[in-house]
Amino acid sequence: MYKNFSDFIVYVDESGDHGLITIDSYYPVFVLVFCIFKKDDYINTAVPLLQRFKFAHFGHDQTILHETDIRKDRGGFTFLKSQAVKIAFLDELTSIIQKTPFVLISTVIKKEPYRQRYNVPENPYHVALRYGLERIFYFMTEQQANVGATHVVVEKRGKSEDDELELEFRRVCDGFNYLQKPLPFELVFADKKSNSTGLQLADLIARPIGLHVLKPEQENRAFAIIDGKFYRNGKGSKEGYGLKCFP
Repeated sequence: MYKNFSDFIVYVDESGDHGLITIDSYYPVFVLVFCIFKKDDYINTAVPLLQRFKFAHFGHDQTILHETDIRKDRGGFTFLKSQAVKIAFLDELTSIIQKTPFVLISTVIKKEPYRQRYNVPENPYHVALRYGLERIFYFMTEQQANVGATHVVVEKRGKSEDDELELEFRRVCDGFNYLQKPLPFELVFADKKSNSTGLQLADLIARPIGLHVLKPEQENRAFAIIDGKFYRNGKGSKEGYGLKCFP
């Protein structure tokens, strides 16, 4: 249907920073999420749901949903300072995530144990990227969807970081991976101001994953909703498949 391209598209976002020199004791993890959409589901469900939500709450569709801004009631989200309004807003947003069909793969790097394990640790973003791409390949193989190129969309972060990421992405896809084989993925950079439904959904679910890994016993309604989205093995387990924690 999509000529030489895959029927799937992947949107990537992160939570936490990938630095290892100073580690935030309150959030000592780096989370990278990969949301895999069937393009038909993306066009017919994900985009209309989020567009209707924006028109209902803002009167237009130009507001970009950032988890940090929503959580801190800043920017275009100052109206959320009312607890009742915020609860209703988040409930509706959570419902959209629940209704939207996508498959979730996430890598969580526990930064302190990771830093202690290696004398010269690799960039956590690169490690998380490699694990994620390998698992996306496994999923695509199961779906028999590795015929055409699958585009992986990431947000721009700065020329130097983007150049490093592109180099690492190409290295992984050229065969520097657990499978030791080429992976049929192509990298797409999106501007930070890009009003992309897929990137916004990825942004909204990254932090709840990090919080779940840090405090699994703590109530985490957002994680409870996305838990059913994770890629799983034949026995229904997400650990090591849809959710890879390292080390």
